[in-house]
Amino acid sequence: MGVILSTSQRNGSARERLLVRLLDAFGETLPPPEMSLREIAARIETSHALLRYHFGSLPGVLAAMLTAQRSRDNEALLEAAQQGTFDDFVGAIWRAYTRPEQLSRVRGFFYVVGLAAYAPEDFREFVESIDDLTVMLSSLAEREGFDAKEAREVTTVTIAAIRGLLLQELLTPGTRSEDAVTLILRMCEGRPAPRSRPGR
Repeated sequence: MGVILSTSQRNGSARERLLVRLLDAFGETLPPPEMSLREIAARIETSHALLRYHFGSLPGVLAAMLTAQRSRDNEALLEAAQQGTFDDFVGAIWRAYTRPEQLSRVRGFFYVVGLAAYAPEDFREFVESIDDLTVMLSSLAEREGFDAKEAREVTTVTIAAIRGLLLQELLTPGTRSEDAVTLILRMCEGRPAPRSRPGR
């Protein structure tokens, strides 16, 4: 992940410097999809031609910002997870992405995912970063006794459940279970040796 996140690292490529300015301007949020490239350029005091050259389009800007923001989130989550368990980490992920101030980012994530489903080659960096959280959680599962294959399977389903519940909450607010994390973790019952319980 070669994305520069720190505002102190301003001597990277022109694209990275623009990305830092975008992150500075919008903080933890994203420009809404209805905001034009010209409006975003004006907000960070650059030209829309420069944004178009480096990011291609508004979705390209959103994808680059999301990739950087999620990379930063993952580093913070991983640091917190060093002292915790698999379950603690799942809870931390859920809390991180269900905070009200994260709503624009969660919406932006699904917006870009939808576009990437049609043209993954246009969102290569974003698509490659999608798996980062799964890899991190998987290594934590291995630390707790899973073998590598089980860790990957359980983690993939866990992350998919989190994303599915987030999408449900966006589309029909207030319908998800209050204790979604418990439901997600219940799917993983029998860890780390589910094969020892036939019929499960």
